[in-house]
Amino acid sequence: MTHHPPHAASRRESLALAAALVLVTVWGINFSVQKFVYAAITPGGFLFARYLIMPLCALGLLLHRYRGRFPKVSRADFWLLARLGFIGHFLHVGMVTYGIHWSTAFSSSLILACGPIFTLMILRIMGLERLRPAQVTGVAIAFAGVLLFLSDKLLGGRWRASGGDLFLLVASSFFSYYTVASKPLIERYGGVVTMTYATLLGSIPIVLATLPAGLSAPWGSASAAVWVGLLWSVTVSAFLGWLVWGWVNAVRGVARTAPFMYLMPPVAGLVAWLFAGEQYSAIKLTGAGITLAGVALAQFGSNRLREAPALVD
Repeated sequence: MTHHPPHAASRRESLALAAALVLVTVWGINFSVQKFVYAAITPGGFLFARYLIMPLCALGLLLHRYRGRFPKVSRADFWLLARLGFIGHFLHVGMVTYGIHWSTAFSSSLILACGPIFTLMILRIMGLERLRPAQVTGVAIAFAGVLLFLSDKLLGGRWRASGGDLFLLVASSFFSYYTVASKPLIERYGGVVTMTYATLLGSIPIVLATLPAGLSAPWGSASAAVWVGLLWSVTVSAFLGWLVWGWVNAVRGVARTAPFMYLMPPVAGLVAWLFAGEQYSAIKLTGAGITLAGVALAQFGSNRLREAPALVD
């Protein structure tokens, strides 16, 4: 274990705290940025471009870390990584992209914040953890909050937005599975190797599936703001965000870092209100508060927290 002098450790703590706050702000802003980019080049065009860029970033990081060579993985683990890439990228990221497009920035951020709920449920189903009464209560509160939050859309017949939110709920469950299934691979090969192989393998079906949308997207008429938003979303929010979040967790620990994720929906909602004209009723804000309280109770109702790989959208 590396030991740091007291002043150096304190400086790292302060830097990690600042980085966490900046990163949560970046992620909150990114929901509105993505909706802006989708409107210009379509969600399919965005996915096509993202999975031409992301694999290159991941590959560059891997080769830099391992000095120009590919770390070997067993044949069995190769296929596990391929399945992980399909679930984490093709299913999760693909569904999140369309869910955000159909829904709103604030709704998207809140629904995706429910991810820990699905992680707990998967761990319970797999027999890896028994849910404590506080966690069961938290799950119930969170889902009640989601129903209250979505009630205005459901009662108002806004089926496209409601479908987008349901899409995001399913997508959250896929990421929770990715979180649980990737843990043994991360323990064997490390986060960079697992992330890179999963990204490379998961990008293949996405690029093939979105090829028609990518080729027909209006790239020639896309403004400079669209290009900046695309590159910012893929490289800064997603790729660099994953690296920074992993470093923050290493410095501060998961238990002290996880609560920052509950700041993301308020940031996303504020940005969408200021720049996208989203409006929030008292019922929606109450539902959001109940949801986040339930997720927090469920997540922290256990004495132990796990490292969760980041697959930021």
